[in-house]
Order: sequence, then structure tokens, then C-alpha cells
Amino acid sequence: MSEQTFEQMLEASLKTIHNGEVVEGTVIDVKPDEIILNIGYKSDGIITRNEYSNTPNLDLTSCVNVGDTMEAKVLKVNDGDGQVLLTYKRLAADKGNKRLEEAFNNEEVLKATVAQILEGGLSVVVEESRVFIPASLVSDSYEKDLSKYLGQEIEFVITEFNPRRRRIIGDRKRLLMAERMKKQKELFEKIHPGDVVDGVVKNVTDFGVFVDLGGADGLLHISEISWGRVENPKKVFKPGQELKVLIKDISETKIALSLKFAESNPWNDAENKYSIGTVVTGKVARMTDFGAFVELEPGIDALLHVSQISKEHIEKPSDVLKVGDEVTARIVDFKPEDKKISLSVKAMLEPEKSEEEEVKTEDDAEYASVDIEAEIEKTGAEAETESDNSESEE
Repeated sequence: MSEQTFEQMLEASLKTIHNGEVVEGTVIDVKPDEIILNIGYKSDGIITRNEYSNTPNLDLTSCVNVGDTMEAKVLKVNDGDGQVLLTYKRLAADKGNKRLEEAFNNEEVLKATVAQILEGGLSVVVEESRVFIPASLVSDSYEKDLSKYLGQEIEFVITEFNPRRRRIIGDRKRLLMAERMKKQKELFEKIHPGDVVDGVVKNVTDFGVFVDLGGADGLLHISEISWGRVENPKKVFKPGQELKVLIKDISETKIALSLKFAESNPWNDAENKYSIGTVVTGKVARMTDFGAFVELEPGIDALLHVSQISKEHIEKPSDVLKVGDEVTARIVDFKPEDKKISLSVKAMLEPEKSEEEEVKTEDDAEYASVDIEAEIEKTGAEAETESDNSESEE
């Protein structure tokens, strides 16, 4: 048998390794961007920062110390510089994949920190295995900006597990929907029409406000925001604002809300404030061909018929008045049961007649017969239809 050189004997005493093999080694040097391992091979093993963790700019000196023992997987037996290229994160990912597969099969709820905000969703890391959560599965409502989730710990379930195609999909929306359904059931069991409850403004539209009641959203329609007029809800409310609201109606899963509390109804003492003969001042709120509606206070409008605007004949109210004009007139009719008040400027210009002498003209009869409440509610009814259409689209 031929004699072996010292180098040959040394090489023979060292183990052989192959790509993909898991090896164990001792840390002999560590730098911020790489770890050197003695793996009992003729060459040392090296783990770069990118092959240690998915965390960017991680300082490896804060993760391992000289003398530590660790496992790694062989990527290349010779990286071109005579060293063995190792990976720690891929070995950890293999273990992580097994963990995710178990969670997928058992429909287990996982918890992890959001590592990245991607164009189409979120990326979380579970034991060095990446899980992608599409934007459509992040929340139970549409969210345009996902940046708030960066660094946040969230819960999710695995709905697709295919590591060979690098498709591991998470779903947070399912958990939120399940929790919401639970809260919704609890909410509908305890609320009734007429209840006053606390809520938080969730969304504001042109036709009203959606209020989160803690399990379900209720609609505060523009016509129910105030006894008076509200031109644009967006000028009054903002998301996150806390409200105390009245439950007006419940229909299946739809909840109609109101801020028109009975105790604040301006018609409660209107009979005392607006008796016939009283002179009042208000602003023109709306114009029609037959007259102008004058707001005496929020929630109380009175009709100034075209025949009562002036002693002279007027074809249309808009010939002499416009919205916002201040008008002083006398109350000539008040029907509290119908919530109707009629005004006359002309009566201010004429001597008051006695009850025996007072005879209503044909024009007077015409304006007195106008359904003021129906005219006032007309705009609200049109907006109600618009909101129902918008809800069905949702």
C-alpha cells in the first residue's frame, strides 16, 4: 500500500458534503453581514446576511456569537472562493413550511408581524416562511392604503398551501367577517326601535352617514340628521366621530338611525310661538312656482304663497325673492295637527280685519290647501330612494 501524504490523510479524515445537505457547525467568526462556520470540512462554511434572514439590513453580530452551534443547509460546496455557501433561512423556511402545512390542514389561526407592504397585499413571515395576504383578504372593507399595517401583528388563516409554486396564501378577512357576524348577532338580540345607542361614524356620503354600532352599521339618512336642513353631511360629520343615535327602524339586517329626538322637536312649543297674528322673520329656504318656504327656525318652515307676497300681482315668487332673502310677515294660518303655517306679507300692508269681516279669497284658499309637510318631505323622499339604491350596490 502506497504511503499517503499528510494532506491526503487530512483530507480523508474530513467528511464529504453535498448540495442540499444539512450540516452542523460552530461559529468561528461573525461580521455584520456574514457568519463563518467550522463544519468539519476542508473548507469553512459561510452564511451571508441574505441567507440568514429575510429581515433587511439585519446586523448579524446581534444574532449569533462566536462559539455558538447552529445548523445550516449547503447551497454550494464551492462558492468559487474555496468556501462552502450555506443558508440558514432556507432550512428555517423548510421547518416553517411544515408548520404552515399543519396550520393549513387544521385551519389554525396564526399570528405574525407584517414584514412588507407589497403592491397587491401584505407579506408576513412565519418561521422564515413567507405568507402572502392579498389586499382583498386583508380587511372586511375596502382599504386603499395598506401602509398602516407595516410592523403590525395580525391574525390570519392559511387558505392555500403550495410551497412548490411558492404560493402560501393567508386570509385575514375571514376572521374579521366571522367576528363581525358574531357581534352582529349579539347586537340584533339587544337593540329595538326607539333605543338610543352609541356609535362611531364609519363613512360619510352625500345622502347620509353610516354609523358603526359595534357589530353592524346603521344608516343616518340626511333627512334624519336634524330637524332643520342639512345641505351636505360631509360638512357636519367625519369618520371616527362618536355619536349618540336613535334607532328609528330595523328591517332584517338594515338599521335606520335618527338624530331627531322627540324632546328636541321644534313643533313641541310651536303653537305658543307662532299663533295667528304673530309677526315673524325668517329666511327663504326654498322656492316653488306657487310660493316660497320660509324657515322660521331649524325644522319649522312656513309657506308664503305667491298671492300673499305683495299687494301687486306677482307671476312667480322668484320675480321678487331668492333663497337666503330675509322676510318679515304675519302668520295668517296655523294648523298644529298638520304642522302647517301660512304667512302673508300683504297682511302687513293692510289694516287688520275683524273676524266677522275676514273672508278668504280664492287665492287664499289655494295657498291654505297646499300640503306644506309633503312639499318639505319631497326632497327627503327622493334622497331616501337614492340611498336605497346606493346600499343595494354595496
